[in-house]
Amino acid sequence: MQATVRTVAFQGIDVLPVDVQVLVAPGTIAFAVVGLADKAVGESRERVRACFRALGLALPPQRITVNLSPADLAKEGSHYDLPIALGLLAALGVLPRESVEGFVVLGELALDGSLCRVPGVLPAAIAAQAAGRGVICPAVCGGEAAWGGFDSLADTDRPPIIAAPSLLALINHLRGQQTLPTPEALMADDRETYPDLSEIKGQESAKRVLEIAAAGGHNLLNLAQWTQMQRRPAH
Repeated sequence: MQATVRTVAFQGIDVLPVDVQVLVAPGTIAFAVVGLADKAVGESRERVRACFRALGLALPPQRITVNLSPADLAKEGSHYDLPIALGLLAALGVLPRESVEGFVVLGELALDGSLCRVPGVLPAAIAAQAAGRGVICPAVCGGEAAWGGFDSLADTDRPPIIAAPSLLALINHLRGQQTLPTPEALMADDRETYPDLSEIKGQESAKRVLEIAAAGGHNLLNLAQWTQMQRRPAH
């Protein structure tokens, strides 16, 4: 039993396609992740096990091999959790294999089965849109993924973005037992209040230095040193 799920790897600002190939076959009981994976990717085995256990699913007593292709490309990050889990579910027949085709998948699994935020969703969504694919990601990343611009995929039968709060909700959606709402592009809600110089009593010279640095885009450290030099008495 074999299945393949598409995800991405990040190299600087470049987004590179990665195929997560999952094979479940008779043999010594094992769960191996190969393909130049770092420690965070290797630890996904334990997160997938715990997540499946939380959903009442058991891994088969067989040899499970996960290959991250291309194998000579370094893989790092926790966003490989969700594609590995979906590939395993497809290989076991829990999900239809065609249900995950045409999507770029990324997301981190929590031990209770919920999906956690991962970095890089926006560049991954832009790369997926350019390749004519949709995106499957955690619900908390849905508003970010929506900025990828999926107008060209709006007329397809499936939504271009599937943002799920948990693995169980995602399974139900892909099996047609539940419908997840399509996320909308959201702006960050930054309501944090910051200190204001008007609240500082005295310290006129220090405040003047800050104002000059901000107005002229100067280096604050150099400007402060120059101010101290100007205040030194001449010898």
